[in-house]
Amino acid sequence: MITIGVLSDTHLLEPDKRFQEKANRCFADVDIILHAGDLTSLSVLDVFTGKTVHAVHGNMCGSQTLATLPTSKIIEVGNFQIALIHGAGIRHNTEERLFDAFGPIDCIVYGHTHKPVCHRYGPTLMVNPGSFTATGTYGSSGTYAIITVTDTSMEGKIYDVGNEP
Repeated sequence: MITIGVLSDTHLLEPDKRFQEKANRCFADVDIILHAGDLTSLSVLDVFTGKTVHAVHGNMCGSQTLATLPTSKIIEVGNFQIALIHGAGIRHNTEERLFDAFGPIDCIVYGHTHKPVCHRYGPTLMVNPGSFTATGTYGSSGTYAIITVTDTSMEGKIYDVGNEP
């Protein structure tokens, strides 16, 4: 089994001690990290040393992050393909447009809306982890997702940063 930690919309100029502690707790047992954009600074990814990390830029990222990270990418995990994108500029029918853009694919991970989502859109698992740093729904402590991949299945679940999986 492969375990993937998914976060988005961290909006940090640099990771602080609190972010480091949350990330260590929430993603301690994952093999791969996916960051769906709006990290703001590349230094946010330094927190995940020792893990395989894939990230894309978002609309709030600084110039170095924009120049370094792609807008989208496809990742192979086991027998599955995962599309990773922030989703900025897609305001209406977000999932329909993402599905059309990536065609038939096993999973699409996106961010931007700060609203956590984990469900199937036809055959495709759609995952938006929400905002990890509580910039989402009023009163939210932040959210993230965990995707588990076996030889034959891929499942996802949303978690509150205040609660361990």
